[in-house]
Amino acid sequence: MSDLVLVETSAGITTIRMNRPEKKNALTIDMYAQMVSAIDKANADSSINVIVMLGAQGAFTAGNDITDFLEMAGERDSASMPVFEFLERIIMAEKPLVAGVDGLAIGIGTTMLLHCDYVVASDTSLFKTPFVDLGLVPEAGSSLLAPRLMGHQRAFELLVMGNSCSAEEGKSAGFINQVTSSSDVESTAMGIATNLAAKPQQALKLSRDLVRGDRSDILVRMREEALLFDERLRSDEAKAAFEAFMSKGKKSG
Repeated sequence: MSDLVLVETSAGITTIRMNRPEKKNALTIDMYAQMVSAIDKANADSSINVIVMLGAQGAFTAGNDITDFLEMAGERDSASMPVFEFLERIIMAEKPLVAGVDGLAIGIGTTMLLHCDYVVASDTSLFKTPFVDLGLVPEAGSSLLAPRLMGHQRAFELLVMGNSCSAEEGKSAGFINQVTSSSDVESTAMGIATNLAAKPQQALKLSRDLVRGDRSDILVRMREEALLFDERLRSDEAKAAFEAFMSKGKKSG
């Protein structure tokens, strides 16, 4: 695997680190493919009990790399892109998922957290899903999960209005478990993972399955969102929004 995704395994824990800090961990197609492979290996390894998702200091992930994403979308059905394979893996993950978040968590950086079992976030983290502003629709099954978790009004603010959300607001909304300082995020997340890895594993699996429940409806919604996402990505409205976004980035760069 390239150094854009770092995977380490120790003491029953697989740690997957998004490692593109110079681009605020904007995710490329290749990075998604590598994370899919890492999750598949962890699921297949009976010695792995927990998966931990980490980013870089100040940037968990800024979401999709726009240039990379648009280039690939023009070449294939975007509903079959690795990003959606990644989403399927985290929705159906067989091992507990723990996330340690510091800084930016944009788009999928926020929606993937809805599928984690435990999320630690720094008090400087920022959560935002600007899908509508880019002419798109929510993904990751978030249009189903977010209203269930936080109610219609809060989900509407996050997913439709695209309002930003602090770590404390995320905790109040129900998708953050614990808020710490930036310097303590990773050690706290790894402590939670170590605690989980030490528990009786069959009891942990059965209990987690009961708490998470049947995920098939979430998987169906994710695929429905993916089809709409694909349609929107090719729309004139989205193209104009992306051009405006890229132009703004060049002016501010």
